[in-house]
Amino acid sequence: MKQLSRRSLIKGAAALVALPLTLQAKPQTQQSLKFVHITDSHMDFANPDSVEAMELMVAFLNENYKELDFVLFGGDNFNNNATKSEDALKFKQIIEKLHCPSYVVRGNKESSPKGDKHINSQEFKELFVAGKNLTTNNLDWLLEIKGYNILGLDSCIDGANNGRYTQETLAFAEKTLQNKKPTVILNHHPYTNYWKTTDKKEIHKYVLGNTQETQQKLFRYHNLILTLSGHKHIDSVTQINNAKVIATRGFTRPLDLDNYPMRYVELSGASITEKLIYTA
Repeated sequence: MKQLSRRSLIKGAAALVALPLTLQAKPQTQQSLKFVHITDSHMDFANPDSVEAMELMVAFLNENYKELDFVLFGGDNFNNNATKSEDALKFKQIIEKLHCPSYVVRGNKESSPKGDKHINSQEFKELFVAGKNLTTNNLDWLLEIKGYNILGLDSCIDGANNGRYTQETLAFAEKTLQNKKPTVILNHHPYTNYWKTTDKKEIHKYVLGNTQETQQKLFRYHNLILTLSGHKHIDSVTQINNAKVIATRGFTRPLDLDNYPMRYVELSGASITEKLIYTA
């Protein structure tokens, strides 16, 4: 058998070493995440237009936004004033017709039932949180997708319009942020008095009650890149530390007939593209 020369052995070894380096040199592409935020739809059987608006929303997104990863619903989704939880069940039935998954947090309407026959916190959890392959903490939930954290945090106080995060909610959020993935927080109550009212009662009703504590504990994490809220129905895009802080215009307040507002968001790493879109 012909023996290989020392030079041939060295050249062969060098080629084997170089091969994995060449393979590793391939650039890695950042996955993008596309979703829509809808808040304060206030679906109410006493207002048939509000039910039709939700059905219009589903048809519009299914037709025009086919690449969505999911849709987020930010509270006051239905007015919780129908007997036997009929409005909650109808809302669930409608959003399940979306071509993509949907994830829901409650607002003060869902947390303030008008009587024992209307949906309570446990029923809300069973209808809208359970069975979605989420990591949960009571009514709080975490969706991990494409390298991102999507946190749904419950900011509601049962029987009240105002809101605050419990210590359990803050701990759940902070533990999640420690995994260092880019993180989005969805909740109902906004973090700031962005409409600049001087009315203390209005501030108490609308702004998250322990917002200063929340900002100190959560907004110090640089991987918190976006928050999405509602409640006031007035649109706002501001910044707290590294996070873009958005309150989306209430779906229930169209500019014109059949022209209901939502927010389209696209994430690529820490880059955020967002805009209001309308059903017509």
